[in-house]
Amino acid sequence: MKESIHPAWFPEATVICACGNTWKTGATIAEIRTDICSACHPFYTGEQRIVDTEGQVDRFLKRLEVRNTRQREAEARVAALTSPDVAISEFDIGKRYVTIFNENGIKVVGDFLSKLEQGGDEALLEIPGIGRKVLADLKKLLRSRGYELPKSGE
Repeated sequence: MKESIHPAWFPEATVICACGNTWKTGATIAEIRTDICSACHPFYTGEQRIVDTEGQVDRFLKRLEVRNTRQREAEARVAALTSPDVAISEFDIGKRYVTIFNENGIKVVGDFLSKLEQGGDEALLEIPGIGRKVLADLKKLLRSRGYELPKSGE
């Protein structure tokens, strides 16, 4: 073995845990300090105890709450986009068609969907001034926003 290249060896090094447990072992330093050992680790003790080093658990719980809040806000935005109370005028179908729908009692998406469910495409095509093109465009816009169109009207 070469001289002066190996660290000093301490055959009776002391290991001291934060819980107060101590034991002897061989090491390259005389004293070792640790936060957790077999005497206090939940796996060995069977206790559900959280060892919080510098607030890591609190930071994690805070991040988790922020994520849950953002998720609830996103779900609320999606629900608002697919609400049956959204005005037909919010869709880019042209002012002329919005006026025709309003004159015939179809002011919100719920009115359009109920008319489509009751009589299908033919019920909407009976409205003077409404053709297949504007009907297809409006149905496409509704699908893109997440609305479920009735199967009977397709």
